Amino acid sequence: MPPTESKILTTYLLLPSPLPSILPPKSFPALFPKSQQSSPQIQALYRDLLHQRALVVDAVAHNVAAEVKRGHTQKRLVARSRRQAEKGGELGDEEVEVEEVLFKSTANLPTPKPHTLFSIIPALEEATALVEDEIQRLDAEAEELLREIESTVGGLSDLRYGKLANGKLPEEVLGGLRRLEDSCKGS
Repeated sequence: MPPTESKILTTYLLLPSPLPSILPPKSFPALFPKSQQSSPQIQALYRDLLHQRALVVDAVAHNVAAEVKRGHTQKRLVARSRRQAEKGGELGDEEVEVEEVLFKSTANLPTPKPHTLFSIIPALEEATALVEDEIQRLDAEAEELLREIESTVGGLSDLRYGKLANGKLPEEVLGGLRRLEDSCKGS
């Protein structure tokens, strides 16, 4: 079985990344002058660098996971486009259309294979995870929109009952309207 995108990215980006594999703790003091090598500050510096490097490795791991999700999404889009093309419908993905024009085929697109009992379960689990992620993203987006709407309604309620955060706002609005009226009369 060929290595997955996740396996490749993890193998080449994450495994050789921790600080001890790049610079062992025993070798670190040798980078400093002899008089400073036994200083406790050197060990503290190494621990700080170790922590910073761990944060970077965690960020890269998060980015790898996000890239794998994007890859799955792209694979679904290409498969959907291919199905549409097979049905004679319009292709939704411009890159696939360009490839078809240039190469007269979509040879590098995955060919649909019927699932077996053993292959359908991981595919369904992956699809379930993707749908759950999409639901979580949509829920978070809906909550954010609800907060914005509640904030807007609260602001409008304050306006309705005359409870303005800026007490000088009515005078400023009237002054702006007067200036607008004067500029309209002047032209």
